[in-house]
Parts: sequence; structure tokens; C-alpha cells
Amino acid sequence: MTPKDHNRLVGIFLMIHGGIQAVAMALLCLIYGGIGAAILFGGRNGERGVGVIFIAVIAFIALFASAFVIPQIVGGYKLIKEKSNARIWGIIGSVLSCISFPLGTAAGVYGMWFLFGEEGKSFYLNQAPQPPLFEPHPQPPAPNSWQ
Repeated sequence: MTPKDHNRLVGIFLMIHGGIQAVAMALLCLIYGGIGAAILFGGRNGERGVGVIFIAVIAFIALFASAFVIPQIVGGYKLIKEKSNARIWGIIGSVLSCISFPLGTAAGVYGMWFLFGEEGKSFYLNQAPQPPLFEPHPQPPAPNSWQ
């Protein structure tokens, strides 16, 4: 695979993982926000405070979760579009996705492998790939070269 293919795959994986987390968080917000709203508007005077607390807690959780989801989606988008700061956003999104086991870990490790590797560095930093420190199969000396 070419570095461009790896870059595109990392972007797709980060966007899919971030999207799955965003959908799951939206469903949780709808469910628990609905429960809080039902308690707030349908409860007696003493129960309305519980509804307010329910809504406040789910709003805090939504804001906290968005701090993990947004960098993944933005990083994936920037990687796919090959923006100038895509490598930084991709690294941040990859690190944050590693928290979520197993799919996020797989996407994050693959992203970090590419972005910290020689292919990713040369793709984004316009550096020539570094030669290996040793040859995998060194050439044997020429016959009778010792004389």
C-alpha cells in the first residue's frame, strides 16, 4: 500500500470510530435527557429537582464526551483531505481513540503506526525516507578481496 492509501484508511477509521461514539452519545443523551425532562415536567415539586440534576449531569457528560469525539472526526476529515495540519490532528485523534477498546485501540494504533512511521513523516513533512541503519541482506565480500 502507498502512503496515500494508509493516510486515507487512517482518516476513514478515525471518522468511523468517532461517528460511532457520537451516535452512541446522542442516543444516551436522548434517553436520559428524556427521562430528566419527564421528571422535570411531570413530577411533583420535590421531584423536579431530580429532573434538573438529571439534565445537568447528561449535559456535562455530553460535553466531556465531545472532547474525545471531536478530535477524532476532525482528524479523520483532515487526513482524508490531506490538510497541512492533518498529521497533528490525526495523532491527537489516534491517541484519544486508543482509550476505547477494541475498535478504537485498533484504529488508534494503526494511525500512530502510520503517522509516527517513516511513510507518514515523509508524506506530511516532505522528508525523504531515511535509509535503514543496516542492510537486511549485506553483500558478501568479493572473492579473493582479502589479498
